[in-house]
Amino acid sequence: MKKWLKFEFSLVLFALSISIFESCKENTTQEASEMAFNNGKTEKALALPKKTISEDFKKYWYAGEAEITSYKLEQARYGELREGNAVLVFVTEPFLKDKQVKADEKNPDNIPVLKLNSTKNYLTGIYPYSIMSSSFYPVHDHQHALKVSFSAQEWCGQVYAQLNNKETFEITSHSYFESEGDQELKLDKTILEDELWNKIRINPEELPVGKVAVIPSMEFIRLSHKELNAYNAIITLVNDGDLNWYQIEYPELERTLKISFKSTFPYTIESWSDSYKSGFGENARVMTSTATKIKRLKTPYWRQNSNSFLPLRDTLGLR
Repeated sequence: MKKWLKFEFSLVLFALSISIFESCKENTTQEASEMAFNNGKTEKALALPKKTISEDFKKYWYAGEAEITSYKLEQARYGELREGNAVLVFVTEPFLKDKQVKADEKNPDNIPVLKLNSTKNYLTGIYPYSIMSSSFYPVHDHQHALKVSFSAQEWCGQVYAQLNNKETFEITSHSYFESEGDQELKLDKTILEDELWNKIRINPEELPVGKVAVIPSMEFIRLSHKELNAYNAIITLVNDGDLNWYQIEYPELERTLKISFKSTFPYTIESWSDSYKSGFGENARVMTSTATKIKRLKTPYWRQNSNSFLPLRDTLGLR
């Protein structure tokens, strides 16, 4: 009888241990997300499996063309809305892992990426702003962007920043402002706002949602003169029939970014809005920058650099 009771008690303990283990396993993702939200960063990036590229993706993105989309831009700057234009250029290319630049030659070690070059041009009174951001994201959607860069030029001066995905995120930043100057820093790996635009185009079903830590775009960080770091964010993805709305809200920064994209492949980006404080001191107020699609072209633009191709700019609505 004693032996039977001892055996039965052991079975109960074993069942409890299995139950606790399964409970912990189920909460791993949620706990990781909450940790990222509460701490503003993740301690260790999780390795994801290499995902399969669909045939639709191959036909669209490996046809020897880039996708160019022009947008009518209303950009909040210095407390006023400025009219201008924005362009998103998506194209696939081979990428060198170690040097973290575009590969000149074919090599089995090259990493295929979907590159986004994003430009904005607008006037602030007498002088112009020219902004460009680039992000290089693996098409296999199994790690963070391999590289992100940003530059802005205007008559006061220029700023430049670059993030390289190595053991950590390694960032170099240069600015004509004394308070920012030349900087080098490292950040723990977490979601990059700059990579989410690429991820929309590859696999929006895997977009992060919920309470997470996000490093805001380099454009926002540099032009708002905020500290380059991860910030708590609340992300939602809503389907509205033909369109999806992807919203990233940063409570601490009083900023909300909304991206509208087609709900079916190739998940084209149709518009976006970005609400944040603009202006100085007591006159600063929350304003909303917007971009709405003008025209989209699939074309090998790198071969179209003679004057005979200037009419293509008219087609895109760009002067």
